[in-house]
Amino acid sequence: MTRMLFRADAYLRESEAEVVAHTPEGGIVLDATVFYPTGGGQPGDSGTLSWGGGALSIATAIKGEGDAIVLVPAEPRALPPVGARVEQALDWDRRFAHMRMHTALHLLSVALPFGVTGGAVGAGRGRLDFDMEQAPEDREALEAALNDHVAADLRVSEEWITQADLEANPGMVKTLSVQPPRGAGRIRLVRIGDGDAMIDLQPCGGTHVARTGEIGALRIGKVEKKGRMNRRVYLHLENMG
Repeated sequence: MTRMLFRADAYLRESEAEVVAHTPEGGIVLDATVFYPTGGGQPGDSGTLSWGGGALSIATAIKGEGDAIVLVPAEPRALPPVGARVEQALDWDRRFAHMRMHTALHLLSVALPFGVTGGAVGAGRGRLDFDMEQAPEDREALEAALNDHVAADLRVSEEWITQADLEANPGMVKTLSVQPPRGAGRIRLVRIGDGDAMIDLQPCGGTHVARTGEIGALRIGKVEKKGRMNRRVYLHLENMG
């Protein structure tokens, strides 16, 4: 099992860890990691590993056997030996852009209250596919609503519930094609806003910003027809600095 340090603190950029295994494909498994593995439409993190005998670039992270997270080197290089202590460091600009976009896509699912049939998180652009027949009528109003949520600087937090709790509240699940993330029988919920100001609560395993104000200005991009009842809506981060 790899301890998911990003789950406790999405802003943790560096951490020491111990190499516990190599995969047959040349991946590295640590006892704990800051690298988020590909999943839920969010790409795996990239960055670097360094140790007393060398360093290498990490291209991505993926889910391995059981609860292991596998770090995938960017090129074939000598791996740190099992048992070695390593320093892991994220490509923080890329990760933080993913955090901003992932939270922004939750806001998009609030502004367009339709079932979500797919999605993808990018560093500057993301998208959601909606179970809707017609494209949004007023793109300017949609964009204004999104940026109002950003300007409100709402708190983004998490909580955990049981499978039974989720089954009692099926309306929480907006995704029609992806199962909610589970861990030891529990399901993680991401909440946007508090009390009467809460605007969203849904299962999600991704990394998010702590407040919507960190997202920055948003812009609606292309809206594509992907089927009779499917519209793909692209969302852009205006400021990637």
